[in-house]
Amino acid sequence: MAVHTPAIGLNPWVTSLAAPAVPAVAAWAQAYDGAQGPLLGFSQAVPGYPPHARILQRLADLAADPQTCQYGDIEGEPALRSALADWMARIYGIHPGAAQIQITSGCNQAFAVAMQVMARAGDAVALVEPYYFNHQSTLQSMGIEIKTVQAHAENGFLPTVADVAQVLEQGVKALVLISPNNPTGAVYSPELLEQLADLCQRHGCWLVLDETYRDFLPAGTVPHRLLERPNWQQHIVLLYSFSKSFCVPGHRLGALIAGETFQAETCKVMDNLQICAPRLPQLAIAQALGDPVIHDWLSANRDEIARRAQAMREAFASLQQAGQTGWQISAIGAYFAFVRHPLAHADSVQVARKLAQECGLLTIPGEFFGPGQGAYLRVAFANAGVDVIEKIPERIGLLAVPSQVSK
Repeated sequence: MAVHTPAIGLNPWVTSLAAPAVPAVAAWAQAYDGAQGPLLGFSQAVPGYPPHARILQRLADLAADPQTCQYGDIEGEPALRSALADWMARIYGIHPGAAQIQITSGCNQAFAVAMQVMARAGDAVALVEPYYFNHQSTLQSMGIEIKTVQAHAENGFLPTVADVAQVLEQGVKALVLISPNNPTGAVYSPELLEQLADLCQRHGCWLVLDETYRDFLPAGTVPHRLLERPNWQQHIVLLYSFSKSFCVPGHRLGALIAGETFQAETCKVMDNLQICAPRLPQLAIAQALGDPVIHDWLSANRDEIARRAQAMREAFASLQQAGQTGWQISAIGAYFAFVRHPLAHADSVQVARKLAQECGLLTIPGEFFGPGQGAYLRVAFANAGVDVIEKIPERIGLLAVPSQVSK
């Protein structure tokens, strides 16, 4: 006699999520036959150069030390927390203190931990659209409502204070910003960040600032003065990633900077998620942060990324000169360009798929960053040399004319 087994349900907050964006785009490339030359990858934001030899050697040495196989402090290695506090003091002129730093397994985890401390299912968090897709999916998986503030191209893909105020008035636990931005590259000025911090304080919500790409701002830039605010610990949280600057994305290393009261709660969440972030990269990067040779290497990398950004501008200028005036860089900054495509009869998913399959050019559709972004593509240029970036106009020129790109 057959036994009926009832279907076992899954969490709808998770099952309703879209598939991870980067692997989905990479799958399109499997249909590319290579006829136009090697595949050009502009989809994933990864460094296009290896870690410094000193970092690699330190990782190798640490891997042979049995002590690094033991559990570390939940808050992170003391050496890294202290070194990062000193690093931030050089950037901002304010020393946050090691007690205000939680080390995490990547910046995505830092974001997830911060959200779990701030909000619960049914609460609302405000994102600026275009938003980073992992921020959106993390909140959705937690049952947290997302309220969006539109950032328009005519305003450099930055939100206006008035538009943010309108959303905060609806009641949110936090406003999440990214500067330099992913996906647009837009940079929030210190003045705008100060205004938005004032707004969050008045509305009793957290300001969460993701600074993953901070180290690629021009030399000497002070990104903001938020740490100078009286009682900043009561309404501001900063997020950071070591992945891009130090070229260690596979080692998963990030940080959450907040007041000690907030950090006491993050410790509880981290203990349940992972106990501690990976110890090898923590100890290796702690040493790197104080190494003048690494500082020079970081400066050279920043200059190289600036050259690649300029190569992007020149590549799209050449498209304009060739009569393809519809292809325009709407915003560009550290790591990313947000490019408007001219194909009125196609959305960004269709355009990105055809670029991958027919032209061997991988980009990410704007719609992955919000439903109103169908006219855009994200081009992650930091992982490609200038010689590769210069090939973009030729590949775009191979794309079918608008009438051939059908729904």
